[in-house]
Amino acid sequence: MPLWLAAAPLVLASQSKVRRMVLEAAGIPVEARPAHLDERAIERQVASGKPGDVALMLAREKARTVAAMSEAHLVVGCDQTLALGEQRFSKPADRAAARAQLLALRGATHELHSAVAVVRGGALAFGHVSVARLTMRDFSETFLDTYLDATGKAVTASVGGYQLERIGIHLFEKVDGEHFTILGLPLLPLLDYLRQEGALAG
Repeated sequence: MPLWLAAAPLVLASQSKVRRMVLEAAGIPVEARPAHLDERAIERQVASGKPGDVALMLAREKARTVAAMSEAHLVVGCDQTLALGEQRFSKPADRAAARAQLLALRGATHELHSAVAVVRGGALAFGHVSVARLTMRDFSETFLDTYLDATGKAVTASVGGYQLERIGIHLFEKVDGEHFTILGLPLLPLLDYLRQEGALAG
């Protein structure tokens, strides 16, 4: 019996190569169809403004948007927010914004809130938020500029201005949280849902 039991590949409402890689490495066939949304406008609609609520709303809207434009049976949306106390961060627009953001995070513990949502047959069927806590070391500004030089344009590709699975690991002294949460896809809860729904072998 195959591992993936659904009739069609899982549709991922994201252009993230990392999220696609995570799913494919778990044996799930994936078709990526990015959702083009005004994320900042959606964020403003979340009354609480809490990072986890914002991440889940964005994940839901991505999945709903892609599902509405296709016949796909299972569509997965994901999003991630970063919070330092009451302050919430988005992807930096450029190197200068990334530098300012990383200086704000330096020497402190921040939280990554990663959300996943599934639209099945056109209806929202599943949503989950996981949290990881990461502590940046008190690096020098000289090191920060070295890091930014080495990272290049990739510094604007993710919230926080780092990819922990790459050279971003040099920014940290402590990481508390599940690996896939840090990558922006709470994989274990998603796999559990897919098994319950008969899309994965149990």
